[in-house]
Amino acid sequence: MQDTPPIPADTHVFAALRPRLFAIAYRMLGTRADAEDILQDAWLRWYGSDKSALQSSEAWLVTIVTRLSIDRLRAVKAERESYVGWWLPEPLVEELDENTPETAAEMASELSLAFMWVLERLSPEERAAFLLRQVFDHDYPEVAALIGKSEAACRQMVHRAGERVQQDRVRFAVPQEAHRSLLAKFMQAAGSGQRDAIKALLDENITLVGDGGGKVPSFHGRVGGTDFVADLYAGMLAKHDGQIVYRMAMVNGEPGFLRYVEGRLESAQSFVVDGERIVGIYAVRNPDKLAGLPQTI
Repeated sequence: MQDTPPIPADTHVFAALRPRLFAIAYRMLGTRADAEDILQDAWLRWYGSDKSALQSSEAWLVTIVTRLSIDRLRAVKAERESYVGWWLPEPLVEELDENTPETAAEMASELSLAFMWVLERLSPEERAAFLLRQVFDHDYPEVAALIGKSEAACRQMVHRAGERVQQDRVRFAVPQEAHRSLLAKFMQAAGSGQRDAIKALLDENITLVGDGGGKVPSFHGRVGGTDFVADLYAGMLAKHDGQIVYRMAMVNGEPGFLRYVEGRLESAQSFVVDGERIVGIYAVRNPDKLAGLPQTI
């Protein structure tokens, strides 16, 4: 029997850093496919590079992934500007009991659909600088080196991006168990069509963002109001003769659910809660963004 050839050291290094590289690329681009393309390109460059002069493999790979992501985001910006309705990220969905090392890295903080949606307002370089500094904890000299800008420029970009994010982002410090408990009540009420029970769980200033991508009916803007949202969820059950099933899951690192209509996956939904009420709902309905998820119950 022939011995299995040893795995090259290059492969080990890249594999060890892959979760971090994916986390950066996905937060920059918002789709798994684009992030995987960036990592494939980074791998090819890594494999063919001269590593003898490298001081840090991680710094080299993070730089490559960051700059490739900036270029890719510039290219897709025009596509997203012509997108039908609101553009939400492709959801990363995991069962609640799954916790592989890569999943834990992908599902780290600052990954929610609400946060990613706010990031869409930033320019590619602002987004990169903000993420590297505020999410991945690089200091400003490192951010400057990674992006290829001066330290002063990076500080300005992070400050400007931070102001925009703070202005548009709704955030509450809610324990995950409380989040999950509130969502379970909402699922029960929605699953039985109890309009008043649904409404009682909604904040009076609730907003709903839907992404159908022009492929399925959705909203072309943010909608809100407890009556509207309660009618929407209760009405879905009546419209489809009770054939709606909710499955709780982790959606971008936070409790959410998958909704199945007449046995087929219809949406992945993420929620912003204040501990007592739901203040924001982000519903991805575009079939292209749901293709990687379980399609049937």
